[in-house]
Formats: sequence, structure tokens, C-alpha cells
Amino acid sequence: MKAILLGVSAAFFFAAAFIFNHSMELSGGSWIWSGALRYFFMLPFLALLVLLRGNFMQVLREMKSDWVRWVVWSSVGFGMFYAPLCFSASFAPGWLIAGTWQFTIIAGSLLAPLFYETVQTTAGVIRVRGRIPIKGLFLSLIILIGIMLLQVEQTSGLSASTALLAVVPVVIAAFAYPLGNRKMMDVCGDRLDTYQRVFGMTLASMPFWLILAVYGAVSVGRPSQTQVIQSLIVAISSGVIATILFFSATDLVRGNMQQLAAVEATQSMEVLFTVLGELVLLSAPLPSLISWLGMLVIMAGMILHSLFSRPSDVPMQAAEAHE
Repeated sequence: MKAILLGVSAAFFFAAAFIFNHSMELSGGSWIWSGALRYFFMLPFLALLVLLRGNFMQVLREMKSDWVRWVVWSSVGFGMFYAPLCFSASFAPGWLIAGTWQFTIIAGSLLAPLFYETVQTTAGVIRVRGRIPIKGLFLSLIILIGIMLLQVEQTSGLSASTALLAVVPVVIAAFAYPLGNRKMMDVCGDRLDTYQRVFGMTLASMPFWLILAVYGAVSVGRPSQTQVIQSLIVAISSGVIATILFFSATDLVRGNMQQLAAVEATQSMEVLFTVLGELVLLSAPLPSLISWLGMLVIMAGMILHSLFSRPSDVPMQAAEAHE
């Protein structure tokens, strides 16, 4: 239950990214700077946090020992996650992006066979290749039905090409985020805590953001002061607070793919928080009755997912052990 609550709290702060990215697009800001500035601002905050906790050098030693995997999977988990989301904001409002982003619930489940989980058997604790949680996948579909209800009226006003440019990058991001996160959990093991891992991933993703920033400076010029300020807000809220909360939740259920999928399912709450945020901050129109029904379905699906994704009391048989 603690992991679920942390996941919902993370969703609240993650929603800031969808709201302010759309706001920056409305004010003429480029998606390139919306992505790069967030991580540039995140780095000093996270570095200070880890430094104050007294384990800064440990992160650098861990990164040095396996820097290739750090750079690759951090670029996937942070770069290929957030850059596509910012790109999509150029073609659709925050509510559509937040709704499409819920595909990460399905994506997270589909990625299970790429990883190993710990299982208690009569022979002791072993690691087996993860299996796609069919029951959890079915419950995730309930959440996605709610998302479809939430968006049914809104999407009718978008052209096919615009919808495609808005949706496809978000689907890419939906796979990249859990993939990068889980791969880095494997790389770090139990040697680093959540704060260290988030800082290390942010630092390791800097080559990705520096390349993107150079491209932005050449193609669109410097960011405006308004975009810099809003990017700072997103960095603190979504980048630092939400990321630490979410990674703390995933760390609590490390090694159990069903519970991990349940934590990732809590991110469906982002669409609710985004709708409310756009109502208050961007004066968006009040959702229709069908949209409110969709929100209730999402919440019901999330609760069912968390209840029925608990590990079974019957030990799983090891299909493939891994040392």
C-alpha cells in the first residue's frame, strides 16, 4: 500500500509536466528547450541533495565502473522518455498526451520477459525470467477504457495527422520510461538508494540533453525567459519530486513484476490531475459527463489493479533460473 500511495503522489507532481509543456507551447516555446532545460535544472538540485546525504562520491564510482550502461539506459529512461513527450506537446493539449501516456501501464507489463524476478521456492530464493502478468494486463485494459471515455469528445476535433504526431511519440516514451528505469535498477542493484540513482541517471543522460540543446540553439535560438521559468517549475515538481517518489515506489517492489506493474498503474492518475490543472491554470473547458465517467473508471481500474496484483502465496515454478 505504501508503494501505491507513493505512486499516486508521484502522479500528482508528474502532471505538472503535461500542463506546463502545453502552456510553453501556447506561448511559443520550443519542445527542444522544454525537454533540455528540465534536466539541466534538475542536475544541480539532485547533486546538492545527494551531496548533503554524504554519498556523492559513491555514485561517481558506480558510474565509472559501468559508464556505458549508465549512459545508454539513462538516455533511454530519461531522454527517450521526456523528449518525445515534449515533442507531442507541439501537436496536442496536455490532456491528450497525459491520456495516451497511460499506455505505459500496458508497456510495463509487456516488458516483463526482458527481466528477472526473485521467487521464494522450497529450494530457496532464485531468480526467474519475468512473465507477462495476464491478470494485471486485463485490469490495465479497464484503466485504458476509462482513458478512452475521458478523451472520446476531445479527439474528435483533431485531424488524423495531428493525432498521429501526438500519439506515436508518447507510445515510444511509454516503453522507454519503464525500460530505462528497470534496466538501471538491475545495474545499480542494492548499492545505491533512490536519490543516488535518480541523480546518477540525470548526470548520465547529460550527453543526450547537450546534443539536443546544441540542435535547439542552432534551429530555434535561445529560450524565452517565460520558458526558462516554467521549465524550472517542471524540473522541481515533475523532475525532482515526482521522479524520486516514483522511483522510491518501484524500489519497494523491486523483483516482483506484478507489484511493479501495479505501481506503474498508479500513473493513470496523471490524467485526472492534468485535467484539473488545466481547468485551473489554463482555463480549459469543464469535462463532459462522459469524461467524468472515464475518470471514475480509471480510479476503479487502478484500485482493482493494486488489489489483485499482489504476489501469490503459492511459489512459482522456476522456468529458467539465473545466477
